[in-house]
Amino acid sequence: MADEIERKFLVTGDGWRQGQPQRLVQGYLNRDPERCVRVRIADDSGFLTVKGKTIGIRRAEFEYSIPLADAEHLLTLCDGPIIDKQRYRIPAGELCWEVDEFTGANAGLVVAEIELSSEHQSFLRPEWLGTEVSNDARYYNSNLSKHPFSEWQAEQD
Repeated sequence: MADEIERKFLVTGDGWRQGQPQRLVQGYLNRDPERCVRVRIADDSGFLTVKGKTIGIRRAEFEYSIPLADAEHLLTLCDGPIIDKQRYRIPAGELCWEVDEFTGANAGLVVAEIELSSEHQSFLRPEWLGTEVSNDARYYNSNLSKHPFSEWQAEQD
């Protein structure tokens, strides 16, 4: 079993834009808080990921490569809007920031994530890092596929 320990932040400004982004398209076959099952296409590769319940900033994560054709078919079985985003990887010493710029129903949302080896691991905070949203379930991708960012904006207007 592999644990994912991840902190998530909103992003400000454009200082994070560097390098070529990777397009990620993903959907959810199950969004239960106890376990979610995600299908993702990254470039020409397919992945199936099972994530356990989030406790703090830790959760179990299992990811498997699957044939691209299988991933494409599984995406048609997902409910809710498909998540479409551009991912930028920004090295930070031994760590790496992943900045996701969402498109489609989540356009306007930019989130940075960093995976850590422990909940208490320190890391450098780049100047473009905004408010931490690690414990705000609205920002979980599984929830963004059910209640997209564009709906939040409409509710605030």
